[in-house]
Amino acid sequence: MKSIIVTGGNAGLGYACASTLAKTEKEAHIVLACRNPTKANEAVNAMKKETGHKNIIAMELDLSSLASVRAFARKFAASSLPPLDALVCNAGVQFVDKAHVSKDGFEKTFAVNHLGHFLLVNLLVDKMTDHGRIVFVSSGTHDPLQRSGMPEPIYEDARLLAYSNNVAPIDVPFNGRRLYTTSKLCNIYCTYELADRIQRCTDKQITVSAFDPGLMPETGLARSYSPFLRFISRYILGLLILVHPKVNTTAKSGRALASLVTNPMLKNATAKYYEGSKEIQSSVLSYNVENRKNLWDVSVELTKLTANESILLTI
Repeated sequence: MKSIIVTGGNAGLGYACASTLAKTEKEAHIVLACRNPTKANEAVNAMKKETGHKNIIAMELDLSSLASVRAFARKFAASSLPPLDALVCNAGVQFVDKAHVSKDGFEKTFAVNHLGHFLLVNLLVDKMTDHGRIVFVSSGTHDPLQRSGMPEPIYEDARLLAYSNNVAPIDVPFNGRRLYTTSKLCNIYCTYELADRIQRCTDKQITVSAFDPGLMPETGLARSYSPFLRFISRYILGLLILVHPKVNTTAKSGRALASLVTNPMLKNATAKYYEGSKEIQSSVLSYNVENRKNLWDVSVELTKLTANESILLTI
């Protein structure tokens, strides 16, 4: 028996991934870690009916609140659930309407897409089984060479990302999208640094990977766009699913994401980046070791993470 946690598992890519896992991993307990308990329980009921899998539960997790992340980790550790075998860091947000601030005072895109997951992984890594797997959902938008139409990420110091709350209203749509692409770059920095620290600090063969699901018009990432842009995103871009190789349904990307958890061929593959099920190189900037270490050190500082909480702070 084993447990698999999927953050943001109540909708979109997270639901598709968790549903696939529920269909294929009959001995696993699937945990949907979600901000909204009502929606999470509705998703659990729907998934049980859809898959016939009995061991699916919801647990409350608000990644924009460090206190909520710590409460989730404590609750999981104290539960009777089987050992943690996989953690899928999927939940994510994008804001273009105005600047958003987390409950801890950080820019919310950075707080949810990176900082909350960073803390969650550190709190749970010692609960993981040998050959466990951690997957961060990143995005091809982190790479300017992908020509995604999104502004390229800018990384100078993680503190600037954490406190970039005073964005001029007229610049919010552009800067909001840049904050998103930069947060996806942070996911890859975290993947590479985490993989390195796990190898140096533990005796377990826990693998860490980053995943690009492609453009998925069905998801709620465009929820803060204008009505017109939401229409374009959902219906016009939705037509590209039929003809463009990098525009996917959530079901297709969900299956690819689930395969990073279950594929036996990836048992020892760590510090890898996948476009769907295909391993590729991430952006040139993503291999900047100085940026990677800056992100780790500042994240430890911002989350107030201690050596008593994480086995990965011993180096």
